[in-house]
Amino acid sequence: MRLTERLKNFKLVRKLVYAAVGLISYPGLTMVNRLKISGTEHLRKLPRGNVLFVSNHQTYFADVITFLHIFCAVKWGKKDRLGLPYYLLNPFTNVYYVAAEETMRATWVSRLFTLGGALTVKRTWNNGSTDVRRGLDPSDTRKIFRALEKSWVITFPQGTTKAFAPGRKGTAHIIKQTRPIVVPVVINGFWRAFDKKGLKFKKKGTELSVRFKEPMVIDYDAPVEKILDQVMDAIEQSKKYMTEGTHHWVKEPA
Repeated sequence: MRLTERLKNFKLVRKLVYAAVGLISYPGLTMVNRLKISGTEHLRKLPRGNVLFVSNHQTYFADVITFLHIFCAVKWGKKDRLGLPYYLLNPFTNVYYVAAEETMRATWVSRLFTLGGALTVKRTWNNGSTDVRRGLDPSDTRKIFRALEKSWVITFPQGTTKAFAPGRKGTAHIIKQTRPIVVPVVINGFWRAFDKKGLKFKKKGTELSVRFKEPMVIDYDAPVEKILDQVMDAIEQSKKYMTEGTHHWVKEPA
């Protein structure tokens, strides 16, 4: 992984990865399925660094790939749409995303995606294990802090693709310590269209929605629990959104 960690910091390498992955994934987002984007006006005036995107999570890779498509399209002047993928000729690469280390080591495909800007972290929890970690490893935290200094970072506070799972405090700690601009994102439809990894189609003709909200107004001096509650509410994964029939969400099966 050390070689991978070094290579992903080279813009040319990342541009080649974006182009390859982008061309492969584009038909699945716009032709096989229907991508609906809203709120990209909130991205246009963001600074180049210290911007944290927080989002719910539905697949391992399709969510992130879609975000990268959108960021590239916005760089080329698109609003709430991808259009033709000529934006892959000069993609927006000033962005990283947080991903579980074990996931990114699993296959050669996931290792390729790592070159696209993955910030690999050790899980703070492990299903079926009694080894429960209370927070991010210090080296993982420093990795995210360094990326935020000059770039955008995408993170998924729930750390799982299960809908309405509780958020992890690591995200709130990062917000409290780095005081970034926090942009909430709400996605839906990906769990219907793709398998859990987001690499195979499960149902075609699905509407995939990505909605960017206004940057959050946060009291950075508030307790991490309060910050986390605010984040979970912003990405529409708090308890009040779990009641069926009161919101557009249809809860994903466990």
